[in-house]
Amino acid sequence: MPRSSGSEDTLSAADPGQTVEAGIRRTWMGPAFQVAARVEAATWIGLLIGMAFKYVLADNDLGVRVFGPLHGVAFIAYVVATIVAARRFGWSWRLLLMGLLVSIPPAFTWPFERHVARRGHLDDD
Repeated sequence: MPRSSGSEDTLSAADPGQTVEAGIRRTWMGPAFQVAARVEAATWIGLLIGMAFKYVLADNDLGVRVFGPLHGVAFIAYVVATIVAARRFGWSWRLLLMGLLVSIPPAFTWPFERHVARRGHLDDD
């Protein structure tokens, strides 16, 4: 299903004409979003494994001390990347909200990233 072309329900860039500079920024934004989504999912999983060792398996908090801060940074990077990608690629408000909500359950950002990539929401026009 292609993206909606209606301007009333999308987060499109202010200037519809694309300059070379905007094209360069837009080109790196898709891969940056994909990396942010995958890193956020991976650090979430790492944090869960660390919590399992801390509270269930070994009473060792090393995993939480390592993956806690990493996941915090990855989470913030994912939220920023999602908002910027929504603006750059003209996502609907609904897609943006979905992108932000999938950052809450563990590792849902990765399937969301695959979804938006397959549907063409990370493609240059």
